[in-house]
Amino acid sequence: MMYKLVCLLAALLLAISFCMAADQPSDNLINDRVRIKLAGDPEVKGGALEVNVVQGVVTITGAVENQRQKDKATKLAKKIKGVKQVVNNITVKEKPGGR
Repeated sequence: MMYKLVCLLAALLLAISFCMAADQPSDNLINDRVRIKLAGDPEVKGGALEVNVVQGVVTITGAVENQRQKDKATKLAKKIKGVKQVVNNITVKEKPGGR
């Protein structure tokens, strides 16, 4: 009787963990969704930005024209399902003349 109870509990835990894992999008899917979102945004114009995803942590690199674009890239990436954290390594290009 105890053996059956342990097996039932183990099966239940396995089923729950499988359902939870199925609910979490893969890193590749998150990467695709973030890249599409960034590239499609008229302000960010993120087609030239690089995106890397490891266990739901998105790292964005590249260069943009201004701080607003950099901030919006983070905001857009955070909206994607499955994103746990965003590391924004985007640099803002220096304007000619040092300003």
